[in-house]
Amino acid sequence: MTESCPASPRLPVVFMGTPDFAVASLEAVSTRHEVVCVYSQPPRPAGRGHKEQPSQVHRSADALNIPVRTPTSLKPPDTQQAFAARNADIAVVAASGLILPAPLLEAPRLGCINVHASLLPRWRGAAPIHRAVMAGDPLTGITIMRMDAGLDTGPILMQEAVPISPLTTSGALHDVLAALGARLVLTAIDGLAAGLTTVPQPADGVTYATKLAKDEGRLDWNQPAATLANLVRGLSPWPGAWFEHDGTRVKVLEAVLLPGGTFPNAGLPGTILDERLTVACCDGALRLLVVQRPGKGPVAAEAFLRGYALSRDTKLRVTGQTTQKSENINEC
Repeated sequence: MTESCPASPRLPVVFMGTPDFAVASLEAVSTRHEVVCVYSQPPRPAGRGHKEQPSQVHRSADALNIPVRTPTSLKPPDTQQAFAARNADIAVVAASGLILPAPLLEAPRLGCINVHASLLPRWRGAAPIHRAVMAGDPLTGITIMRMDAGLDTGPILMQEAVPISPLTTSGALHDVLAALGARLVLTAIDGLAAGLTTVPQPADGVTYATKLAKDEGRLDWNQPAATLANLVRGLSPWPGAWFEHDGTRVKVLEAVLLPGGTFPNAGLPGTILDERLTVACCDGALRLLVVQRPGKGPVAAEAFLRGYALSRDTKLRVTGQTTQKSENINEC
């Protein structure tokens, strides 16, 4: 649901964002409007030297000569007063990582709008791109909504859908949605200036895209191969799905699903089935195509196997598996 609206006059805008996803929106808004200030999360230690590094949005704003503020919280009265003093007509928020209190939501003349990487109300929250791919969703998209006090609960200005193919990774989808968000946010600003009305989010279909847990990428071979294929795609290239063997954690960046019946005598989940790094799951098998060892770059499975012994019939660790075959180990 995208409406065409006449181009609005050049407006003063506050932009709020932190990661790479938000950079395209910032750059797009700055070409059409006056971005009077950027709010981003404070610099954090990164890299080998653990030196504090500004966020991607911060660096982009510096390159555009836009002033940047990096408060740790937006609750202090002086921070809210400084925000209001910008006299922005609208605030554009894209993955800022900061909670906006009511005084900030109410300060801009046209309100605050959010560039959200899902078709709300599905996947409200912190990791909508990863969660959509991990869940095997066939469709996602961008929602531009007017923000309210809830977590991604505000009314919708516009949406546009994007298909998710069986080969789509979170990394590839991220780039598509970032570009789409940059295009739609300009249309949304024009719409708000022209009096475009919003539509409440449906009450049905609400899901939450919680933050990724540290061990969520572990490949549990007791799961169906289709589930693990989605997990690999959903966590590629970051933070990466993984398995362990002899104390080494191996990240899996690409894999392909092999349906049940490909290996009729596959044996226990976690068994290496051939010389191509195919692993038995509780239903079907997963062929690992690109993997990465700690401190190494990503390599094709064939190259990995030349330097790391994982021969046929090797048993990879299975979550919860004992040395004895469980009666239910092949149940999905």
